[in-house]
Amino acid sequence: MSSDWYGQILEVRLGPPGHGGFCVARHEGRVLFVRHGLPGELVRAQVTEDRGGSFCRAEAIDILEPSPDRVPATCPVSGPGGAGCCDFTFATPAAQRDLKRQVVADQLRRLANWEPDFTVEPIPIPFGLPSGVVAQQDSRPGGRDDAMPAGAAPGRIGGVATHLASSLIARPGTDAAEVAVGSRVSAAGYTSGWRSRVRLAVDADGRAGVHRYRSTEVVADLRCPQPMAGAMAGIAERKWTPGADLVVAVDGDGMRHIVEVAPAEAEEGGQRGRGQRGRGAGRDRGRGAGGRGGDRRSTAARRAAAHGVREERVVEGTGRAVQYVAGRRWELSATGFWQPHYGAAQCYSDVVAEWAEAAPGALAWDLYCGVGVFAARVAEQVGEAGAVHGVEFARSAVAEGRVALRDLPWVDLRAERVERWIVEQPSTAPDVVVLDPPRAGAGKDVINALGERSPRRIIHIGCDPAAFARDIGLYRAAGYRPVELRVFDAFPGTHHVECIAALER
Repeated sequence: MSSDWYGQILEVRLGPPGHGGFCVARHEGRVLFVRHGLPGELVRAQVTEDRGGSFCRAEAIDILEPSPDRVPATCPVSGPGGAGCCDFTFATPAAQRDLKRQVVADQLRRLANWEPDFTVEPIPIPFGLPSGVVAQQDSRPGGRDDAMPAGAAPGRIGGVATHLASSLIARPGTDAAEVAVGSRVSAAGYTSGWRSRVRLAVDADGRAGVHRYRSTEVVADLRCPQPMAGAMAGIAERKWTPGADLVVAVDGDGMRHIVEVAPAEAEEGGQRGRGQRGRGAGRDRGRGAGGRGGDRRSTAARRAAAHGVREERVVEGTGRAVQYVAGRRWELSATGFWQPHYGAAQCYSDVVAEWAEAAPGALAWDLYCGVGVFAARVAEQVGEAGAVHGVEFARSAVAEGRVALRDLPWVDLRAERVERWIVEQPSTAPDVVVLDPPRAGAGKDVINALGERSPRRIIHIGCDPAAFARDIGLYRAAGYRPVELRVFDAFPGTHHVECIAALER
């Protein structure tokens, strides 16, 4: 067989899951990262990327011996040759969570030398009129459904009609834990309607869609089940600016905001917008760059350009999303950061509040604080005699957080780089430090600087298992030991997961 396996179809038995939404297989001494399969399955896999070396990437195009955990896929956009939006919608909810558990456990064992006992939990469903997602009254004539309990909103979550409302809204006698685990929700229900914020790309013909997996090509198909019901209504029927991005956000008041972000310009053989790249890539994407698949250079250029300043045009709504956590109201840009899962911000802040155990009058830090959701919860514990310092690089987030927390004068939010801010602080040790760094993690400089300040407790949040595990390993090297761990399936149907750990000396 040729050393370049691109396009080859191989029959392989799939092994354990790997970090990134694939299963690991082996063939003729090489490793294959195979998407769209489950551990133990015998599949026919087509190689989609081969850059030489010890591994290549492939997609399962035929399932010869299916796993008992396999169910009909709920995302028609992300199958072989499709988008990268969903990784595991063809697995039962329990199997999805166990796949993620295996990945997180493997990363913690290899990178942090830690083997905790844990499960991957679903994000708890916000019941009734929750903080974080404000359920609206039914818009039908006559108002409330008398069969609904007081405080519940019939048929609506976050103000958007959803076919899962009956299982997402608590009723008398309902066991909250049972609903949260998803035992009454089908595989389709588990992966549908959880995402309140979506970023779409626009192709050269002005059609909105999502990127093909590991490609700049846009798949103009909006049938992915992730967005909240109604969030995508009417978007496919409109023409948009070629090369632009669309941000769609359903806020805590149930209002939909659509913001068109102007095309990014990237230097790639001359200045041109993203909408001019990737035409006709199809299944042979990247074949012209050495015949091994992939589109790494253009993807890197696109990501770099996307981080530049780009003009925004509000198409629907106000462009200012209202969000609620623990009874507090935030108003922020619809294009700013907020947790995609409509229940995640409330869930994580509850864990932080439980674990912080900050004493009245204590000093606390909230690093990478965003708009100050965690700072607000810790501020309730330290009280007016205490102090909470929040640090965030994004100036817009800090400005929005200051407005939301203006009734808490002992909270000070600053727009600075975390690594620089820590070393400039006096030697006074904070009682509690909360960190929610970007996907790449906090890293050695930040964690070593924290270790020198010797806080009593550190609460660390990570959305990438590998980066999270590396950070835990750095804490352990600095003399901290992890004492708590919770892992949440905050992105159902995908390989993504959220990890939260508490550490002490």
